[in-house]
Amino acid sequence: MSTFGRTVVVTGDVSSDEDLTIEGRIEGMVTCEAGAVTIEAGAMVSGDVIARDITIAGSFDGQLIATDVVHLRPGSDVKAKVAAKRFILNDGAVFAGRVEPQHLEAALRVAKFQQRKRGTA
Repeated sequence: MSTFGRTVVVTGDVSSDEDLTIEGRIEGMVTCEAGAVTIEAGAMVSGDVIARDITIAGSFDGQLIATDVVHLRPGSDVKAKVAAKRFILNDGAVFAGRVEPQHLEAALRVAKFQQRKRGTA
């Protein structure tokens, strides 16, 4: 598991083959298709996240694509379009956006296309 600490600020894309825990700030795409991404309380991510499981206790603004579950914990503040098989919204979580489980496969294809396009630019 990799951890981005509270003082870490990343501007750009992050990709990992192992679980990620984010305590700092990331502005860009986070990809962890085979693992889990956790955004801790006090952390901020702005961009897209693609992972098997996504758990948010901090702040997020962008698109969440999970092949299994997106879990918003109490205290989280999320503005997102969500494509996931399962969506858990706990009491005390703030969510503004939409959940579209029927569009999971299309969202994955589009996100991967955009990622490849950025890689060639």
